[in-house]
Amino acid sequence: MFALITSILAQINQAENGLSAIGAGLGYGLAAIGPGVGIGIVVGNAITAMARQPESAGVARTTMFLGIAFTEALALIGFVVFILLLP
Repeated sequence: MFALITSILAQINQAENGLSAIGAGLGYGLAAIGPGVGIGIVVGNAITAMARQPESAGVARTTMFLGIAFTEALALIGFVVFILLLP
C-alpha cells in the first residue's frame, strides 16, 4: 500500500512539473504578443514617415531601430521572468 501511495505522489509531482512548463510556455507566448504588435506598429509608422518625407528617412530609420530595441527588451524580460518561474 505504501508503494502505491509513493508511486501516485511521484506521478503527481511529475504532472505538476509538466504543467508548470506548459504554463511558462503559454505565459511567454502571451508575453510575446504585445512586443510583436508593438514592433509592427513601430515599423509601419516608420515606413509611412519615410514614404511621406523621403529626405528624413535616416532620422526615421534610426528612431525605428531604437523603438524596435526598446520593444524587444520587453519580450526578453518576459522570457527571463517565465524561465525563472520554472522549478
